[in-house]
Amino acid sequence: MSKQGILFILTGPSGVGKGTVLAKVLERRDAYLSVSATTREPREGEKHGVNYYFLTREQFEQTAAQNGFLEHAEFSGNCYGTPAAPVDEQLSAGRDVVLEIEVQGAMQVHEKRPEAVRIFIAPPSFAELEKRLTGRGTEDAAAVQRRLETAKHELTLAPQFDYIVVNQTVEQAVSDVLAIMQAESCRAARREYQII
Repeated sequence: MSKQGILFILTGPSGVGKGTVLAKVLERRDAYLSVSATTREPREGEKHGVNYYFLTREQFEQTAAQNGFLEHAEFSGNCYGTPAAPVDEQLSAGRDVVLEIEVQGAMQVHEKRPEAVRIFIAPPSFAELEKRLTGRGTEDAAAVQRRLETAKHELTLAPQFDYIVVNQTVEQAVSDVLAIMQAESCRAARREYQII
């Protein structure tokens, strides 16, 4: 049995279905879902330590200065990051950890943790991604266009990841991610095995 947990990074462009796929994966496989930190105000119903670690800008900047984040960035005037300590605690306890983060964040984590298993969730086509983003109805046309421009760049980075899972259907994507996680847990380098 593995002594150290495995760090999995799940990423892909906005609208590709990362959250949906991951929620179903976690129904079927025990793993710790990393909680991000942010300087934005909590939304109604959000809880500190569950949805996010809500930090002041000063707390966030202090943590960043002490290399306390695996990755961090600023979007729309708020800071977001992945605290390293809870991830390391879970990994040391032998529990697998999943980070669901944006593509640029995934690249940052890989620099600090090259052993992490990186899974890129891709759309079946760019047209389908556009349809999904538009169909959500949560943003105006200009915001959707910005997300699509970002997605074009992110999709060019997919070959740099360990695995690419095409989210044609949620069930198949879930099955693929679970298969990757199982295969990685059986990797010889992660196992202690003696025949005698």
